[in-house]
Amino acid sequence: MLNPAEGAFLNELAAALPEGALRQPEARHLEEPRGRWSGRAGVLACPASVDEVAVILRAAGAASVPVVPYGGGTGLVGGQVAAELPAPLILSLERMARIRAVEPAGNALIAEAGCILADVQRAAADAGRLFPLSLASEGSARIGGLLATNAGGTGVLRWGNARDLCLGLEVVTADGRVWHGLKRLRKNNMGYDLRHLMIGSEGTLGVITAASLRLVPRPARQGAALFVVRDPQAALDLLDRAQAHLGEGISAFELIGGMGLRFLADTMPQVRQPFAEPPEWMVLIDLGLPEANDPQAALESLFAEAAEAGLASDGVIAASEAQRAQFWALRESIPEANRKIGSVSNHDISVPLAAVPEFIDRADAALAAIGAFRINCFGHLGDGNLHWNVFPAPGRSRAEHENQRDEIKTRVHDLVHELGGSVSAEHGIGRFKVPDLERYGDPVALALMRTIKDALDPDGILNPGAVLRMRD
Repeated sequence: MLNPAEGAFLNELAAALPEGALRQPEARHLEEPRGRWSGRAGVLACPASVDEVAVILRAAGAASVPVVPYGGGTGLVGGQVAAELPAPLILSLERMARIRAVEPAGNALIAEAGCILADVQRAAADAGRLFPLSLASEGSARIGGLLATNAGGTGVLRWGNARDLCLGLEVVTADGRVWHGLKRLRKNNMGYDLRHLMIGSEGTLGVITAASLRLVPRPARQGAALFVVRDPQAALDLLDRAQAHLGEGISAFELIGGMGLRFLADTMPQVRQPFAEPPEWMVLIDLGLPEANDPQAALESLFAEAAEAGLASDGVIAASEAQRAQFWALRESIPEANRKIGSVSNHDISVPLAAVPEFIDRADAALAAIGAFRINCFGHLGDGNLHWNVFPAPGRSRAEHENQRDEIKTRVHDLVHELGGSVSAEHGIGRFKVPDLERYGDPVALALMRTIKDALDPDGILNPGAVLRMRD
């Protein structure tokens, strides 16, 4: 592949694009949030329209220049940084950040790929609607990247992953053609569903430039509570009871371990904690109900039943929207506290709901067999997605355990695979998890993925090395 910093490629591309579309990359374009991988780049392309994206990809394809799509840079598996490529072109969609249309009556919104998630949420709210995709990085994550990785977040239990909130896409192919697929239909069986093929493909099959997004009516009344539970099995039993009583009124059901609360106390004491002593396990329940239903009364009734059954021993129910926001601020601060402590190994995994307690017990035991560590387990219990993160014992640094990272990951991922789970629940494969996909993925599925990649990107210019290993 050519180095885009050399030869005629840059001159030809600069002549075909408006002034300012080509720039020198900034440090943020070459880093990933966990600091474990640094990328390379020959040039940064910042198109302002889908036509400019098409020009860039046509030129890159003709010159065999690798292209690394870049959204908000919040991905945690290295999909947005490439150290192994010979100075690729980084394609940032940050200038394509317009809300093209909002249709409250049709519960739809069209956003360009560079729109920040929080801005899409505000546009929906201004129209009296809700765009329910929600995650800790929503102030910087962009729609294109969220769809490219099929992001999850806290609302999957009720509203699904990013793919479930997407009605249509506009995509530029590897050879610079534009697929105009921004229909806002709930039913459309006209052939293969290319939308779902592109969502989750991490920029390896095409570049998402805009999306039709599904909006929902805003819940008339919202509420939240923190319940102290005996253990993960009690949390799972409580979820079952909550769903029996409240059905789809449950917007989120989060499991929070005591280690995360202690990390918060140590690193972010300004975050208000609900209990004098951090419990070993608690759950955050969030409700969105019709006008006729009282969230506080529903949560009080649920707690009374849970306490009688021995599932919950203490609890706090939000008395106001401000207190509900405090509960969520606590939950969303846990990843930042993790970064301040410094992890040895992080795991974004999912297992069948019934296997969650078994996974936690067995994973803890597997790690204890190789050393003394602290485990911070938290996540989206309602959909079986846990963040099971390993930290050094007090007084030790993560650098002291660097030689154990691979063994820790293998033990955890082997257990996940044995239980019928996934070693990448909501963060994608990127470059970090390519060996894991090869180890645990179904061979037939991997072969089909390679066939699709070769058909849609025969020259291998789109995010090479992400999801699938580069060909020799």
